[in-house]
Amino acid sequence: MLTEAGIMVALAVLLSRIKIYESPMGGSVTAGSMIPIILFAIRWGVGPGMITGAIFGVIKIILGGYVYTPVQAILEYPVAFGLLGLAGIISISEKEFESKDYFRIILGVFLAIGGRFLCHFIAGIVFFGQFTPEGMSVWKYSLGYQLQYLLPEFFITAIILSLIWKPISKIEK
Repeated sequence: MLTEAGIMVALAVLLSRIKIYESPMGGSVTAGSMIPIILFAIRWGVGPGMITGAIFGVIKIILGGYVYTPVQAILEYPVAFGLLGLAGIISISEKEFESKDYFRIILGVFLAIGGRFLCHFIAGIVFFGQFTPEGMSVWKYSLGYQLQYLLPEFFITAIILSLIWKPISKIEK
């Protein structure tokens, strides 16, 4: 499990460096950087998935994450990426792959990215509210800002995981 976690974190870091779109004040659409962490969480469960995601978040800070305050850094990196481990709730056993597993995979991706979204949404309101355009609600601004990169990430992650899950599910732990 530890070896797989290390490989998945390394792969996630590599994929996070391939940016399709980058938002002006942080956040980006990547080449599926959350897929390795979510895949790990589905295979090993919530606890190991959250730890692996938190490690990925710490490495992202070290490699140049946007740090405004220490609390913001903790919320937006180890906590937000740790919540990718929520995908482990739908943990799919090594049984024969069934068509209903596609729904479970998408649900797991939704829970994982939804948890991450919540952290960034709160940070946007609490720490970056001063950047809200005149006359716009800080809630709406944060919602729109976070969705502009996390919604495409959700679709990329859900589609790719749905495509690769069947062959990957045959790999033993």
